[in-house]
Amino acid sequence: MSKFDPYEHLNVVLNQDGSISRLLDFPTTQATGDQHHLPGQAVVSKDITLNEEKKTWMRLYRPSKLPSNDKSIAKLPIIVYLHTGGWIHFSVASTIIHESCNQLCSEVPSIVVALDYGLAPENKLPSQYHDTVDAVLWIKNQALDRVNGEKWLREYGDFSRCYLYGVSCGGNIAFNSALKLLDKKLEPLRINGVILNQPLFGGKMRTKSEMRLATDPFFPLPVIDVLWDFALPKGIDRDHRFCNPMMNGPYRDKINKLGRCLVIGFGGDPLVDRQQEFVQMLVKEGVMVEARFDDVGFHGIEVVDSRRAAAIINFVKEFV
Repeated sequence: MSKFDPYEHLNVVLNQDGSISRLLDFPTTQATGDQHHLPGQAVVSKDITLNEEKKTWMRLYRPSKLPSNDKSIAKLPIIVYLHTGGWIHFSVASTIIHESCNQLCSEVPSIVVALDYGLAPENKLPSQYHDTVDAVLWIKNQALDRVNGEKWLREYGDFSRCYLYGVSCGGNIAFNSALKLLDKKLEPLRINGVILNQPLFGGKMRTKSEMRLATDPFFPLPVIDVLWDFALPKGIDRDHRFCNPMMNGPYRDKINKLGRCLVIGFGGDPLVDRQQEFVQMLVKEGVMVEARFDDVGFHGIEVVDSRRAAAIINFVKEFV
């Protein structure tokens, strides 16, 4: 392990000012636009600026075939999607993320609002939580604006069935943002549940799964350590609640107000022990939890295994 270079594994170079140079140029896909889609295309998408100053934006997705103005047709759940990427990689325009959102939108079916939050280390925690709160408040404002509110949300979205769905670091963002949103007045919007797919949590003490899978080819322990160095503000260690939600603190008093949670994990993920401990903590705090753990599989398996990707979509579909 001594010769292992986590920066090389992540394809980044750490700059003197604390920023990073990303050496990989991930393929991107443009949104279809409001009106234009190809025959047979199941989903249409468009981009919307959230905060110009912070350079945050969203990509909205809706199924292309929708009944117009038929009040008897049930409206679709709204899913706020928080992407994977270890805090440092990807955008919602990245093809791998775009295709995941297309699938989520088409197969649940749902209106998906994918947030392009600020990446670390240029943006340290909790800025990603604040970006998510901004996105949810933007959705609420569309419900209130009967004249200029976003048409896709107003005509096809059910504001009483809004979900936060995060993958890996996005799962961390979903959980912490859901806690922040408890202090906001969201009506007529309602957060109906939080979905944490292989959430990225940490802590100073190593778990058994972290030690057992320290040399995992995809997500080895030195890489996880570096990602936390990138994400956490200076002076904050890995037992801070941003990283370790199992620690005691005033925020624990709010957890029982979260509502329903779905937690998904795999036995070959170094993070699995933390994820299962997290589920136990939620149950202890009185949260309604659905835990879907598979002994077989690894962190990010759905990227390379379409069968697992379909299974995860089905878990989400049943939950919403």
